[in-house]
Amino acid sequence: MKDTYEREIDYMRLSITDRCNLRCRYCMPDGIELLPRDEILTLDEIELICKEAAELGIHKLKITGGEPLVRKDCVSLVHSLKRIPGITQVTLTTNGVLLPEYAGELKKAGIDGINVSLDTLDQENYQEITGFDALSAVLKGIIQSLELGIRVKVNTVLQRDMNEEEWKSIARLAAIYPLDVRFIEMMPIGHGKSYETIANTIVLEKIKEEFGAVIRDESLHGNGPAIYYKIAGFQGSIGFISAIHGKFCSQCNRIRLTSTGQLKPCLCFGESISVKEAVRSGDLAKVRRLLEKAIRNKPGMHQFEQEAAITEKKDMSQIGG
Repeated sequence: MKDTYEREIDYMRLSITDRCNLRCRYCMPDGIELLPRDEILTLDEIELICKEAAELGIHKLKITGGEPLVRKDCVSLVHSLKRIPGITQVTLTTNGVLLPEYAGELKKAGIDGINVSLDTLDQENYQEITGFDALSAVLKGIIQSLELGIRVKVNTVLQRDMNEEEWKSIARLAAIYPLDVRFIEMMPIGHGKSYETIANTIVLEKIKEEFGAVIRDESLHGNGPAIYYKIAGFQGSIGFISAIHGKFCSQCNRIRLTSTGQLKPCLCFGESISVKEAVRSGDLAKVRRLLEKAIRNKPGMHQFEQEAAITEKKDMSQIGG
């Protein structure tokens, strides 16, 4: 199904829990007030919503959290979603702490790929950023997933005065292992507003200086907006998701479903549509109508970009006056 900007929306991210087993400084440094269990969608409810979404042309699903693997039925959900007619791909984003425990089960359930959030390879810095000494478990989970034949991507957010010099060691993971390393610019939402991200244009130039020439990698790596490059001698590729310095709203193909049943046409926009009451009452026709509405209402750009555009327009009108 297309939105009002003629973008084909075929991808939905599913947050299945508000809980996490880390306390990353830019995400939930002090934890969050956990929601009552009955506020969270059940496994069956998520599956029903996804079935209706598939009828509208949603073919690819990404399971997220919080940390999705802290929810005990996460693997069962992967198994169920993979069997929905029309769903061609189910992937997972995780902090990797529980991957050594679940990688084998995820493989059996049919997972198509795993994204691991990892901002440092330094043990002390990892504990400083996340609040826990779990780096060894994450690295073990990555290697174990690769050995099982699961496609792995490492997602890294570089921030000033935190891990800005670690781009080199993290990029080398793509040289050592057949995985993709992706550098993601911090978006100015939530706790992220308090941190200064590193522009991906700067990171790319540093990579060229350190590793030599890079070649644009046009092969298909996934569903998102990352731009990939290949480096001679590297087994994997280096990708960049540049929400600030390389806006990709015009190609955005996704909507989001929160763990409480809110449909969000855009991560960086306040508007959302609740589908929980409809799915709990068994009104699947209404569920589909709400999904259609979320797709149609998808904004043309991030909210902070709209606000900046409005401010610029006002400033220009004042100059003109």
